[in-house]
Amino acid sequence: MEQARPKLWTKDFIIISAANFFLYLIFYLLLVTIAVYAVNHYHASESQAGLVTGIFIIGTLIGRLVIGRIIESVGNRKTMLFGLIFFILTSLLYYIDSGVTFLLFTRFVHGLALGVASTATGTIVAQIIPNARKGEGIGYYSMSTTMATAIGPFIGLYMSQHTSYSAIFSFCLALGLISFIIALFMKVPEVKASAKKAAVKGGFKLSNYIEPKALPIALVTLIAGICYASVLSFINFYAIEINLVSVASFFFIVYAVAILVSRPITGRLMDVKGANYVMYPTFILFAAGLLLLSSASSGTIFLLSGVLIGFGFGNIQSCSQAIAVKVTPLERMGLATSTYFIALDAGLGFGPYVIGFIIPLTGYRNLYLIMAIVALACTVLYYIMHGKRKETLAEVRL
Repeated sequence: MEQARPKLWTKDFIIISAANFFLYLIFYLLLVTIAVYAVNHYHASESQAGLVTGIFIIGTLIGRLVIGRIIESVGNRKTMLFGLIFFILTSLLYYIDSGVTFLLFTRFVHGLALGVASTATGTIVAQIIPNARKGEGIGYYSMSTTMATAIGPFIGLYMSQHTSYSAIFSFCLALGLISFIIALFMKVPEVKASAKKAAVKGGFKLSNYIEPKALPIALVTLIAGICYASVLSFINFYAIEINLVSVASFFFIVYAVAILVSRPITGRLMDVKGANYVMYPTFILFAAGLLLLSSASSGTIFLLSGVLIGFGFGNIQSCSQAIAVKVTPLERMGLATSTYFIALDAGLGFGPYVIGFIIPLTGYRNLYLIMAIVALACTVLYYIMHGKRKETLAEVRL
């Protein structure tokens, strides 16, 4: 007789997913509005406006790097609540009108706070999801971020056209407060003291900041993230060039829908069959979406590429996070989560800077063709880093 599947949709799982959603809703809402704010309000140059956007990612990376080392010793719940309070307090800095330099400082510390809070939420969710449904659970949890990627930019663009920036900052502050309040109602099982002690050893060691077992899949995530950064940062410029501005705003909507539809399937498949059954097809779909985007000449093809990229990169994200957790001992789960997100943020944050040097040489169509080749090459990189490694039954079920 088949054993009953452990419950996934618990009160704590729903709360942590909701808290994470509000955090990333703020992130993506400000992502599409803050550069314009810097230009319109402070007369910042394009390079300064780009830095106002990008320095947030730098702060997030540093936050993850630091908190990943100490989260197990401090405690997951304490770290989460501290991160959320820090996030709320730094949100207040947006009201201080002291020039673009202070805005850069505000963005940096706000990113620092997100790095702390989101690393804690990612660690907690990996801890409370039943072992037998780890891939499925992380897939559902990741959808909270996916929904934010679609809803955040939409709200941000709408508010920037119909309200003041003070209203935008107030809305973000309110969302931060909601995230903190609901987080107060969740219970987090703490790692045993002996495990905490073993998690991080004294002295300066790379393994105190980066989880070595999660590093291979993190490197794959880094390269895939750079490919997706070409879409996230330059899709609007490309749409203008090919006269498809009218449909560009729907790109991330269909991208999010594709993920929402596919993740319950891919997460369950990963738990039952293993990571390779999901990862190889997703790299191919990601490459196909970028290839289709490079040749888009109609709104239908343009949006179809968004669907394929959603099926591809959208599932690469969640499955890679699940792999990072699965290959890592319980007492170092915080470091594994931090390592994964550092790689993802580095790809999405620094990718546009690197790609910015390529575009003048290639143009947008050839850029996406190159990115399609790189995404396809990720299948080889994945095989070398993780795919050739035989998963035990315990790891598949973990």
